[in-house]
Amino acid sequence: MRRNSTSVAEFILLGLTSRLELQVLFFVLFLGIYMVTVAGNLGMIVLIRVSVRLHTPMYFFLSHLSFVDLCFSSNVTPKMLGIFLAERKTISYPACLVQCYFFIALVHVEIYILAVMAFDRYLAICNPLLYGSRMSKGVCTSLIVVPYVYGALTGLMETMWTHSLVFCGPSEINHVYCADPPLIKLACSDTYNKELSMFVVAGCNLSFSLLIILISYIYIFPAILRVRATEGRRKAFSTCGSHLTSVIIFYATLFFMYLRPPSKESVEQGKMVAVFYTTVIPMLNPMIYSLRNKDVREALTKELLRKKIFS
Repeated sequence: MRRNSTSVAEFILLGLTSRLELQVLFFVLFLGIYMVTVAGNLGMIVLIRVSVRLHTPMYFFLSHLSFVDLCFSSNVTPKMLGIFLAERKTISYPACLVQCYFFIALVHVEIYILAVMAFDRYLAICNPLLYGSRMSKGVCTSLIVVPYVYGALTGLMETMWTHSLVFCGPSEINHVYCADPPLIKLACSDTYNKELSMFVVAGCNLSFSLLIILISYIYIFPAILRVRATEGRRKAFSTCGSHLTSVIIFYATLFFMYLRPPSKESVEQGKMVAVFYTTVIPMLNPMIYSLRNKDVREALTKELLRKKIFS
């Protein structure tokens, strides 16, 4: 019979290593990464907000991608930094569920924002004359609200499945944050429904969002090749290249993390991938879009020059 309550009040996060010298090294390394992530994503949001030339649907969606990356990293990194130096590397059961909720919700928000960005590029490149009317302010708002609402509901559903599991010990999570695969391994109740839900939800959402992106680019690439102007073709390849780079990095790590049955080997490998996924990718996205995008570079240069003149 399933027990009515969980006897575990808190979990112990084992982190990346038990060696003190490596923990200090990792603390300094990931603190630096987190500071760059916050500066890069906040800077991208502010730049898009203040620069008139970036007030377009593409950069509106990009600002939300930066916001989600910032929230995503902030959900995991501060606690991870804390366990590197803390003697008691614990997280309470409610805090663990909250971290699980935001992780799942933000993942789903981000995959559909990337899909919306692909659809936006499709309309801009394949139907440029109708782009302004079809991507009105109301349409853009609707396209960005749907991922947030869907992500919040999906995160709630998956967290409720996790909450239905019973944890009676041991309480050591072989990870740097509360993630579903290692949590499932600790449950002392039947995990079939939770595992099935995790695979179905992750598989369907990843596949559906990726299908939207692939279909969009099936139409985009031939349209770009038909562009006669060299500058127009270069600009199209630049914006699409930045988006595709983010998509490839993001989806490759997600498929590796979640579309495998929880096992000792998969949890250990997934822990290393998850660290890259939750800390490095949110740092890379602003760099990818700023280094490969001429409009962002020019807007940044203009704003810095204007600030210098006023100062």
